[in-house]
Amino acid sequence: MGWSDAYVVPALLALGLATRWAALYMLILVLVVQIHYVPLDINLYSAVLFGWLVVCGAGPLSIDRLLARGLADSALPFAATLTKLARAITRYLKPYYQLLVRLWLALALLAVSAETPISGALKSLIPEHSLSHFAPAPTLALVGALLIAFGLLTRAAALTLIAIVAGIHIVGAADPADVYFSMTLALLALYGPGHLSVDQGISAVVSKIENKKTSPLEGAPHVVIVGAGFGGLACAAKLARAPVRVTLIDRHNYHLFQPLLYQVAMASLSPADIASTVRSLFSDNCNINVMLGQVTAVDTMQQAVFIDKRPLSYDFLVLATGASHSYFGRDDWAPYAPGLKTLDDAVEIRRRILSAFERAETTEDRADHLGLLTFVIVGGGPTGVELAGDIAELVRYGMENEFRHFDPRCARVVLVQSAARILPTFPAVLSEKAQRSLEGLGVEVMLASRVEHIDQNGVLINGTRLAACTVLWAAGVVASPAALWLNVDSDRSGRVMVGPDLSVADLPNVFVIGDTALAHAWKGKPVPGLAPAAKQGGAYVATVLSRRLTGRPAPPPFQYRHMGSLATIGRKAAVANFNRINVSGALAWWLWGLIHVALLVGLRNRISVMFSWFWAYLTFKRSTRLITGDTAPSRRDGAVEGPGGP
Repeated sequence: MGWSDAYVVPALLALGLATRWAALYMLILVLVVQIHYVPLDINLYSAVLFGWLVVCGAGPLSIDRLLARGLADSALPFAATLTKLARAITRYLKPYYQLLVRLWLALALLAVSAETPISGALKSLIPEHSLSHFAPAPTLALVGALLIAFGLLTRAAALTLIAIVAGIHIVGAADPADVYFSMTLALLALYGPGHLSVDQGISAVVSKIENKKTSPLEGAPHVVIVGAGFGGLACAAKLARAPVRVTLIDRHNYHLFQPLLYQVAMASLSPADIASTVRSLFSDNCNINVMLGQVTAVDTMQQAVFIDKRPLSYDFLVLATGASHSYFGRDDWAPYAPGLKTLDDAVEIRRRILSAFERAETTEDRADHLGLLTFVIVGGGPTGVELAGDIAELVRYGMENEFRHFDPRCARVVLVQSAARILPTFPAVLSEKAQRSLEGLGVEVMLASRVEHIDQNGVLINGTRLAACTVLWAAGVVASPAALWLNVDSDRSGRVMVGPDLSVADLPNVFVIGDTALAHAWKGKPVPGLAPAAKQGGAYVATVLSRRLTGRPAPPPFQYRHMGSLATIGRKAAVANFNRINVSGALAWWLWGLIHVALLVGLRNRISVMFSWFWAYLTFKRSTRLITGDTAPSRRDGAVEGPGGP
């Protein structure tokens, strides 16, 4: 075996790069060995598997798939032609290749079941020896052969045969080719028997029947969902096959993964890494219409929402409009202490933090220098803790040797918390560990401390003035004006009181979910404003609507299932609470990362985030340290930048 066979080709196959060509090379090599040198069942199975890669490519989780669209429209020689050829091969040959694989396996099983002699030429192309396990059960082999040959109950038959082979391995009667046999069957189990099969015919008939039932006809009930956050998306996704017309409205054209928003603010991730366009998410759902616009009012009497004064009628309304910052009656602080709820907020915070270092490099005033390098975070919840930890990491690592007139590590990071401990919704033991981790990074944690004033020069804490150029707000939120739109009562945070089915009192066709709703559905306690809660609420409302429209009984009252709480502190530590199980340190940090990557929308975002984290973790370099927007002069000169409030 040559160097390319041992290293290059396996690497290409693993990465999914030039997959068809690498697989074609290996297919030819295996067939030459099988026909002219050492005929083995393993070679036959390998040939079938390599043939699958030649015909179908590497699949969606591959470099080939990521590059395909760009190559098809590039100026590289033969790139467009080869891309079109690959698509044509998959489109036209895949059904026949699936049929060939089925008939090949069926013939081998049939030969074992009937114990018929096979000619030498044909015997070298049939994996008879590795299927000898089925010889004592000829009826089983015969049934399996017929089902696979005709493509009837193919997936069930393939999984059954895989289970039998696994059982044979357990009792110890194993053959080296059994693994390859199972992998070949797995192709049928995963991808099905193809178009040329009985299963496909049955599926086509069933699909036509379902389409007649679920296709959005004129006059079908109209569900309007306001907000494309976690709750709105979950509700729309579950209504994708329901007999309704759905209109999903949002003031942005993207869905934002807010749990990682602070990493955009800290220059660890790009905004595009945590956002996906809403239209692309529902491009295959013909009953879902996405509309870009700002909802300004709701008329419950006429059953219409107003988008910039334009009415849109609804039969059912779902409000998933989220929340914004709450300054507890001091909205005049907003220009000096931006919160973190939108991409614009994150980019503005990133600009302020990075600009502070740039201005500290050029200032000659000692007082200004200290203020520029003092960062105050108000609020000790998960967002405040994560911001404080990441700022501390930023000033300690990654910027050394970049500034000539000061050391970034001399920056001061202060976390102000009004309660007796940070992360008050976590168990006390995790709060203590989180505080120790923050203090280990150099963060000053001020507990039971009250912010009395914020202006362009700093903050007043417990009567003591602290000069700070950058103040960040993570202390509270207020719900969207949904209660005002509906003309119903709300709590102090603006949340709408909802019933057991998340509908509004006296408005049975209006539902409120997520941060906008006050639902006592967590063992009698209010549901927290977390992404999982919004997703569960959205899916539940979709179930309520589907059952109501089809005349089925209503589901039981909504009950929030708490999956756990997580908060990360820097690059090595985190705290996690899964009901009664507490996890901290590096293990919690890995769990936090895996869970957040899994919850991201879109393969591109997952890959990009993992690469950015991996690069930053090994190099201490942040990939998006760009200062964008208005780079106005110092706020001490009276120039105030930033979002104008919640």
